[in-house]
Amino acid sequence: MRAIIEPPPEAGTPLAPLWKRLGWFVGLAVSSALTTAAVAYLLKALLR
Repeated sequence: MRAIIEPPPEAGTPLAPLWKRLGWFVGLAVSSALTTAAVAYLLKALLR
C-alpha cells in the first residue's frame, strides 16, 4: 500500500521549480480567501 503521508525529502533533493511553488501558494491563498468570504456571507445571511 502506498504511504499517505510522505516523509520529508532527502537532503540533496532539488526543489520544485519556482513557478510551481508560487502557483501552489497563489492557489491556496485565493481559495482560502474565497472560502472565508463565502462563509462570512453565509453567516451574514443567517443572522438577518
